[in-house]
Amino acid sequence: MMPGTPNNASLWGALPVPTLLLDANDRVLQINPAAETFLGASTRSVAGRPLRDLMHWDAPLDAALARARTDAAPLFVGEIAIAAAGRAPVQCSLQCGPMGAEGDLLMLISPREMSGGMAQEAPSRSTARSVIGMADMLAHEIKNPLAGIIGAAQLLSMNLNPGDRELTDLIVSESRRIATLLDQVESFGNLAPPRRRAVNIHDVLVRARRSAQLGFAADMTIIEDYDPSLPDAWADPDMLLQVLQNLLKNAAEVASPEGGTITLRSYFEQGVHLRAGTGAPLPLQIEVVDDGPGVPPSLGGSLFEPFVSGRENGTGLGLALAARIMAAHDGWIAVTSRPGRTVFRLSLPLATHEQRAD
Repeated sequence: MMPGTPNNASLWGALPVPTLLLDANDRVLQINPAAETFLGASTRSVAGRPLRDLMHWDAPLDAALARARTDAAPLFVGEIAIAAAGRAPVQCSLQCGPMGAEGDLLMLISPREMSGGMAQEAPSRSTARSVIGMADMLAHEIKNPLAGIIGAAQLLSMNLNPGDRELTDLIVSESRRIATLLDQVESFGNLAPPRRRAVNIHDVLVRARRSAQLGFAADMTIIEDYDPSLPDAWADPDMLLQVLQNLLKNAAEVASPEGGTITLRSYFEQGVHLRAGTGAPLPLQIEVVDDGPGVPPSLGGSLFEPFVSGRENGTGLGLALAARIMAAHDGWIAVTSRPGRTVFRLSLPLATHEQRAD
């Protein structure tokens, strides 16, 4: 067994997705057979080499891996394009988790589309778009008769006794709940391009906090930890508000019945780029931190996919929509999670001097 190999060699070899063990400096200690196929390289040839020499990615992964070590918490990334050396990029989801006290990390890569003779692990993006398109069409067709049902129930309730009126009120309330869900499906399928301008992210954070505390987070404590010196972001303020409201709502829904604590942070982090040191810088950071039970491990690789939810009545669209909006902003969203501390992190570009002047 080579140095750095996990103790259970048979389990290591049987892992169906590409898996890498990294040291504290992001050098490869070991890869499993699936990773050998994904990278087109043997274990011996990659041992000791920096991760960035073996593959390229379109996300600020270096900073995220460092944060996973600092927080001692798993990292989940829903949409990241990874290209092994000499190969075309592949859309993947990614999970990382600390291994031991030496700063080692275990990285699992779940490709969305596999090529070169490898089995397909998940539906392709075109298939996902088709599903979203079908859901959008059904939402549009259902909303018209649903409005008629609501109207008919309201008319019936006018001539009923209080006991029977409870039934029509139930029809109206449940129909409106369905209509709200259909609105979410339509907004997800018809996401307009962002109307970006120079935005003070703290103005948006204040709006999101006020809205949350007047509604779904009324029983929670929200702590603000802002860097007042941050420059403007290049963003659509309404879309950014929607992302923050979704993250706050998600945090509030996983809190204990007695309420919990949400922390909103903003800070500047130099060196975060969309593509491993070559893309546009993303120095403006926003974090939404909650003290809930954490992300279920079973959802790690699909957390940002549509129609995936860890709650019984969840729609599975809030985080997926947040990921789409961040991608449309050339930004990034990631999450690190352990019981008692889940951190959703947004990375945004700066507004340039010329953009602020417009």
